[in-house]
Amino acid sequence: MNVFIYSREEIETIISEGKFPKNTAVISFFDPAIKRIDADYTHIDYSGVCDCVFYSELDDLDIDALKDKGYTYDLYFPEADKIAEFIYKAFNSGMDIICQCEYGQSRSAGCAAAILEHFYHTGITVFADYKRYPSQVVYHKISDALEHYKKYRII
Repeated sequence: MNVFIYSREEIETIISEGKFPKNTAVISFFDPAIKRIDADYTHIDYSGVCDCVFYSELDDLDIDALKDKGYTYDLYFPEADKIAEFIYKAFNSGMDIICQCEYGQSRSAGCAAAILEHFYHTGITVFADYKRYPSQVVYHKISDALEHYKKYRII
């Protein structure tokens, strides 16, 4: 399984050029804060190019900012377990995964790092990429969820 990280702009270009890769699942993070500024903002529409998409409306927050936004670590990112199941289904189906968020730097990078670390022990490559700023909260939530899924589900 290959894991790719894209920004909204990059993936929209790929889609518009008709270059969306076959046999690929998508985890698409979109930002509820932008919806408060721009009423027309929504997630990327993958219909017509991909039937295997998990959308997650998730604030891009560091652990220190969770409390300021009314979250605890446990309450932030409740979809992590469902994303772990989605990831395992894609993995077991031999699919590649695209992790995409607004800028391709934080939530998508944290997600990709967790996937790569869980399956291949290469998640550090995402943290070592200076154009990325992987969300450590997303990384840990997905890592924990993947480990839990592996331990308690038949794979």
